[in-house]
Amino acid sequence: HALFPNHIYGHESGGDPVAIPDLTYEQFKEFHETFYHPSNARIFMYGDDEEMERLRILDGYLRDFEAIEVDSSISLPEKFDAPRTVTYPYSVDKDDDYSKKGMVQVNWMLPEGTDPAVVMAWEILSYALVKTPASPLRKALIDSGLGEELTGGGLDDGLRVLTFQVGLKGVAVDDAPKVENLVLETLSQLAEEGFDPDMVEAAVNTTEFQLRENNTGSYPRGLILALRTLSTWLYDDDPFAPLKFEGPLTAVKTNLAQNKTFLQDMIGEQLLNNSHRVTVILEPDPTLADKMEQAEKERLASARAEMSEADLQAIIDNTRALKVRQETPDPPELLATIPALSLSDIDKENKEIPIDVGGIGGSQLLFHDLFTNGIVYLDVGFDLHALSPELLPYVNLFGDALLKMGTATEDFVKLSQRIGRKTGGIRHTAYSSAIQNSDSGAAWLFLQGKATMEQTQDLLDILRDVLLTVKLDDRDRFRQLVLEAKAGQEAGVIPAGHRVVNRRLSANFNEANWAAEQMDGVAYLFFLRQLAERIELDWEGVLAELTAVGSALINRQSMLFNVTLDQENYGHFLPQLQGFVDGLPAANVSASAWNLNLQPINEGLTIPAQVNYVGKGANLYKLGYKLHGSSAVINKYLGMTWLWERVRVQGGAYGGFAVFNRFSGLFNFLSYRDPNLTDTLNIYDGTANFLRELDLSNEELTKSIIGTIGDIDGYQLPDAKGFTSMVRHLVGSTSEARQQYRDEVLSTTQADFKAFADVLAQAKDNGTVVVLGSGDAINAANEDGWLQISKVM
Repeated sequence: HALFPNHIYGHESGGDPVAIPDLTYEQFKEFHETFYHPSNARIFMYGDDEEMERLRILDGYLRDFEAIEVDSSISLPEKFDAPRTVTYPYSVDKDDDYSKKGMVQVNWMLPEGTDPAVVMAWEILSYALVKTPASPLRKALIDSGLGEELTGGGLDDGLRVLTFQVGLKGVAVDDAPKVENLVLETLSQLAEEGFDPDMVEAAVNTTEFQLRENNTGSYPRGLILALRTLSTWLYDDDPFAPLKFEGPLTAVKTNLAQNKTFLQDMIGEQLLNNSHRVTVILEPDPTLADKMEQAEKERLASARAEMSEADLQAIIDNTRALKVRQETPDPPELLATIPALSLSDIDKENKEIPIDVGGIGGSQLLFHDLFTNGIVYLDVGFDLHALSPELLPYVNLFGDALLKMGTATEDFVKLSQRIGRKTGGIRHTAYSSAIQNSDSGAAWLFLQGKATMEQTQDLLDILRDVLLTVKLDDRDRFRQLVLEAKAGQEAGVIPAGHRVVNRRLSANFNEANWAAEQMDGVAYLFFLRQLAERIELDWEGVLAELTAVGSALINRQSMLFNVTLDQENYGHFLPQLQGFVDGLPAANVSASAWNLNLQPINEGLTIPAQVNYVGKGANLYKLGYKLHGSSAVINKYLGMTWLWERVRVQGGAYGGFAVFNRFSGLFNFLSYRDPNLTDTLNIYDGTANFLRELDLSNEELTKSIIGTIGDIDGYQLPDAKGFTSMVRHLVGSTSEARQQYRDEVLSTTQADFKAFADVLAQAKDNGTVVVLGSGDAINAANEDGWLQISKVM
């Protein structure tokens, strides 16, 4: 809004809650009929199907429409004459110490993003500036001590014009000018002196690797290609230009080779000498929530005072009509017009991922023979049962330390540059899961690396250096990692509140979920806050615990190596891997008994927000349920009907759904950005009756079965397939059990829905509740003290 104050980009795409009540139904309908018309569509198809058949199918949809003129063009924003600064308040809890909770972000409007060569140059410059711990602008900001974590991710290419943004969160508001000055001073120094050549090489290598790998994660490549075309197509330019990266990449490489100040010139011309810059300062305001609530009450009172009795009756009648409309199912003949697959279109057999289970140097070795286009994907696993339970909160910090603290021969800047120059990237992730029919769980830390076959020795050399010579005793650097982690956890609470609740709720029931909460949940956030203080008061004690984590985990007798690669290249890589493993420490394995005594607790977790995230869950296996694949179909149906309609459509929450984990038996109801609390819990408790009274048509049952199979057969690229296959091995998920589960999904009947209702009825009375949300809402629901209340933020 600050960067584009008089432009369409200055508006909130999801709507501003304050403004939404002013939208009339007529405006809403007219907008839809205009901008959601086929005349305003961009149609993209991906695959090797026959072109004329595509056109025939499209004709079936489009022939009933008349062409209209739609002006959906996006004009170029008007450029500022001079840089600006704006300040906004944001809500914090009254009892918080908010002296260092300001946020400062410096933002620029850059050139248009319709030239792929310009975009690529900016991707490389953005990487060099802020994307790694070695990036000089990021490092200057973090090292300054003015804030806790970076805000603004550098380049944003999602609009017609490119934008660049960077700043700090966790700032004293009085220091806001210092943050802005530091950004500009650092950019001036880089424009004058240039970058470390290793940093530029890392930026180019990483960008090129990502382009050639084309790893779209869980999103189908065709979908991502379609989205990429929009960066030019939306503005009436060539839709294929963003897909052809060889030309722009060559152009940028040529510019870098021929003009040693190429990136420096970009900084000077497009950042330092760019008048279209705005610095946004967010000030914590403990009175803002009360002010907003009071303003809303006054607005409603004023509107009420101006209404006649006839006006009031019209609102009542309109509300009743809306409620009827919301609760009335769509007619079967209308639903039948929506194209759908049939069960005969669905594969009856699971698609298995190849896996070879063996050993190497005392470690487990898993190999997945998959075509990877010459890229080796290597997961190095560390069994977390080697740790005592009190050390689990260090796990993700230890993963950070391995990659961001430096080694005996390289500081963290040179290490980061080396990773960028010589590999496709290395990251860490923690994984934990219940194991079916077992009281214990699987809990692992993984270092995940990838490289071309030409880079494999570089990858292994880097892994050897970080595992054997990591420099853990740099207190200042570790403090930075802790503060960044703390700020990241705090920033993620409200946007991902449903995940916070799900993790906290699940931690009540089993070892694996308890461990996940210690490593990446509310418990972890509380640990980070205490750890930040301990670093100042007891650094020797902290260092001893961090060192103990490394000593326990880096032991090839309890490690795992997971390789995803084609068979021919694997033959070349295996001797290199053997040499790497042989160089790691080997000691007797001593698994720690965590001996948890978990007692489910109903909790209310308070945050400064006007919405809630409401969870209720139970272990269905403890209530006598025996796993059957129909549970996934029922859960899918509940999410599309009962919970969608009651929690979201009628309740006003942004989302309502349930998750069932077939390994642990946990069934959790969850809501997202929910204005309600007790009403939502009542909806959860009414689920069993809904299932019992359900008259399910064959069409609706088939849709739910097909949707469930879609989840089972989710799109995966080779690296994800290799990781999934490894996880199945770790939790004991056999191909026979998975096929039985699929068979049960495909054979689900309405009788299964009725049977599942019986176990959910028990969950109503035996379930555990965790709510994250407004203190007022939680206290109002807790009149008889059934919730244990904690303040999260």
